[in-house]
Amino acid sequence: MNWENTVVEGRRLRRGRSTGSCAAAAAKAAAAMLFSGKKLDKVSVDTPAGVRLEVAVENARLSRGSACCSVRKDAGDDPDITDGADIYARVVRVPEPGVRIAAGCGVGVVTKPGLQVAVGRPAINPVPEKMILAEAGSVLPDGEGVEVEISIPDGERLAKKTLNARLGITGGLSILGTSGLVEPMSEQSYKDTLALELKAVRHVCRGPAVLVTGNYGRELALEHFQLPEAGVVKIGNLVGFALDRCLELEYEKVLLIGHIGKLIKVTAGIFNTHSRLADARFEIFTARAALLGGGAEVARQLREMTTTEDMVELLAGLGDEKLFDRLANDVSSRAGDYLFGEMKIGTVLFNFRRGLLGQDEEAGRILEEF
Repeated sequence: MNWENTVVEGRRLRRGRSTGSCAAAAAKAAAAMLFSGKKLDKVSVDTPAGVRLEVAVENARLSRGSACCSVRKDAGDDPDITDGADIYARVVRVPEPGVRIAAGCGVGVVTKPGLQVAVGRPAINPVPEKMILAEAGSVLPDGEGVEVEISIPDGERLAKKTLNARLGITGGLSILGTSGLVEPMSEQSYKDTLALELKAVRHVCRGPAVLVTGNYGRELALEHFQLPEAGVVKIGNLVGFALDRCLELEYEKVLLIGHIGKLIKVTAGIFNTHSRLADARFEIFTARAALLGGGAEVARQLREMTTTEDMVELLAGLGDEKLFDRLANDVSSRAGDYLFGEMKIGTVLFNFRRGLLGQDEEAGRILEEF
């Protein structure tokens, strides 16, 4: 298997190694140094993906009864906030045989239920934990025991640029990874994070879910509608995925707040609104204009427009005062069909030029609940 490279959207990109792999490599190297008394400059670890990684060991230090070293996170071509971070492992002997794990500085602690790790435990996910235990344990002499302390000196600062605080992880980064590798620009990793956030939000907010497509929608939810921040989740283009997860989590109601350029696509049955997958704005707006009596000249004008903002102005000029409320209702109706009617959905539409455009009746009822 050529694990180092992959092709994403026609580009050849380099894979990286997860924080879990780095932590496991550092733990193995430190444990090996502790019992051999010799510093290492590299170590090999096995990953769940079936790839054996050879990793450089840095900052190796030996002292009486302990050993410490670090492995530098390499995220490949993925824009990972932890790329270049030093993952440290300090290993000390303990009386009990086997390996136990502790969190040092820069590794977060879980404070809210709903994650894969219990409240009060270090934010080291099950797969990385298993890797650390296996790799450090593989170099222990029979009957020996060690405590492995994982730390990330810059972890607390870096964690401020992640969703950790929102997920209920305080004090630092999470040690993550399911395959041991980092897939560059992976939509799946974003889905995994979004699913975790929705699950965590469900534990603290028992009311309707509020799904926003971006930062402006989040501002509208918090500042205009004054909704509780803990219940607002940014979903980007993954409308269908987020709705599916909400259904799995047994939400009864969902409020969608989004830019009309994204959510208008839902009225056409498009539930991943990324423009590369489905840029059907012209066709959808043209159909709407036709229903309002716009003829060939209106269609020609829409064809020449490059922004949704201009398309909205043209539609607004056709004289239907309730147009955007009806469009919001159509989004909710199509989303409801997508979920086979098993969840109530309300929709709020906005754009950047006019701000709030419209909302349907269900959105009004949901907003009243807050």
